Parts: sequence; C-alpha cells; structure tokens
Amino acid sequence: MVEVNENCDVYSFGVLTLEVIMGNHPGSLITSLPSYSSPSWSKPVADSILLKDVLDQRLPPPRNQLMVEVVFMVKLALSCLRISPKLRPTMKQVSADLSKEKPPLQNQFYKITVRELFDDINKSTF
Repeated sequence: MVEVNENCDVYSFGVLTLEVIMGNHPGSLITSLPSYSSPSWSKPVADSILLKDVLDQRLPPPRNQLMVEVVFMVKLALSCLRISPKLRPTMKQVSADLSKEKPPLQNQFYKITVRELFDDINKSTF
C-alpha cells in the first residue's frame, strides 16, 4: 500500500502538468528519464528528444513569452518527478515558483532537449 502524502501530491502534479503540455499521458517520457531507466542515459537517445516534439502537436507551437513559460513548466514538472521524494520540491515551493518571474531562455526553443531541462533541474535547487 502506498502512503499518500505531499511527496505523492507533488509527483502527481508533475505527471498532470506534463499530460496537459503533451496532450497525452507522459508515461513513456517519464520512463525514459535517467533516474527511471538507469543512472546514465544513452547520450544519443537522450539528446534526440526535443522539447518541441513532446508538446501537444494539436496546438500551434508556442511563441515569444509562451515559449519561456512552457520551458519553465516542463522543468518544474520534471523537478516534481525526481525519483527520490526528498529531492522533489514541496507544493509550497511549486506555488512560489509559479509566481516568480521566468528567466529568459538560454538556448533557442526548437533546439532544447528534454535532457537539457532534466540536467538543468539537477544542477539547481528548483
């Protein structure tokens, strides 16, 4: 039996956020994350998953500030999916992060990989 607590809630928030962004359940994306498959990703596979390719293809591609918001939300969702509950943000932290000003993109939107975003959250205290 799984204990329901805030760590489960924040994980569920991450799954739901990705589901909204992707337009379908993110199960295959989640299982491709390094902490789920193995400690180290196969670099060619990991680097080939572009963020733009996991977005809901039924919607027009994001433009301008919306690109910044999408990248931020995917990073936030990925931080909620960390394998160790201790490394996940609390819902209070998630709420505070949603209120913060979003930093500009460090890379062109259409070149951003899921690996890049995952690596970014593991370097920061998101």
